Amino acid sequence: MNNLEFKTYAITNEIDLNKIAVECGIKKKYTWEEPLILQDAVLGKIIGESPGEDEKVLVFSFGSIVFVNSNQKHTEILMKYLKSIKPEIDIEHYNTFKDDYNLHFTEGEEMEFTDSYVQIPDKELFYAELISIIIAKSVALERIEHQLVKILDNIEGKIDNLEKGKLNIGNKELAKTTSRIVRHEYNTIAYIMILDKPDITWTNSEAAHFYEKMSEFFELNDRYEVIKSKTEILKSIVDGLGAISHSMRGLFMEWIVVILIVIEVVLMVLDLFK
Repeated sequence: MNNLEFKTYAITNEIDLNKIAVECGIKKKYTWEEPLILQDAVLGKIIGESPGEDEKVLVFSFGSIVFVNSNQKHTEILMKYLKSIKPEIDIEHYNTFKDDYNLHFTEGEEMEFTDSYVQIPDKELFYAELISIIIAKSVALERIEHQLVKILDNIEGKIDNLEKGKLNIGNKELAKTTSRIVRHEYNTIAYIMILDKPDITWTNSEAAHFYEKMSEFFELNDRYEVIKSKTEILKSIVDGLGAISHSMRGLFMEWIVVILIVIEVVLMVLDLFK
């Protein structure tokens, strides 16, 4: 195995790996924690030619795709193939959330992490798998961080209206905002499972050490905690907006009742003077 080049894209929230497996004739049931690996004859059938040296594609259930030693042509063919299975994938902008990384094997040298590559002294197979998992999670987090910014911008507009005394949020809009936050939380905490480790890290101390070092280098845990904290703040703000909105509606209804009572009293007084 030679040096490897990784290109990673986060293209959607969720991909049904078992549907792809059936399409490719792979007789295996996939769970959320393991990627679908396309290589050799299976990958060749999709791209229409023999894959390059050490070329393979890892598809993750949380919407990330990792291309190992793939060229642009093969990447675009595979994206079109995935869209045929999951039509909502936007292949026109598939590279919006991406990262490039490299694995260098340098015998006798110390392990070294940089922003563009990691240097490894020996050619253990698990290194490529663990790198793929880390960068797949990292790019998925980037996509979710972007979604979080959009939710925050939307909430900020409602807070501005509140400051002007113009808060008018219907139950439907509140429910929609809450569902976006819950979906965001699910995509981050429940689906990507940042805190979960690959099985090999439980049985191989070298793999465990490498996974921890690389996770720390990509700041996966720190970014996860920031997203989790911001999500809790968002939920608190929405709860507050909901309480204020319901209170304002209640006050409005009370004024309506008072006005109706006043009108009724006026009508009674008028009847007395007839």
